[in-house]
Amino acid sequence: MSTRIALIGIIVEKLDAVDKLNDLLHQYGKYIVGRMGLPYRPAGISIISVVVDAPQDIISALSGKIGMLPGITTKTIYSKLPQEK
Repeated sequence: MSTRIALIGIIVEKLDAVDKLNDLLHQYGKYIVGRMGLPYRPAGISIISVVVDAPQDIISALSGKIGMLPGITTKTIYSKLPQEK
């Protein structure tokens, strides 16, 4: 199965959205390579980076669901080459 490596950048502007975000990330946990979260207290936001290795449609679905959460902004960047497993 061909997969892609992608980085999903997430900015959380409303802390009440964090539970729903964590639920989504948990649902897609088997595709997550790693994640790093940084609270930026002076701005009142959190910045999260999530690295995934998954089929294109899975990455798109996860990114789209995250982007629909109120108070959250997301952007996804992909590696240029698919990964063969």
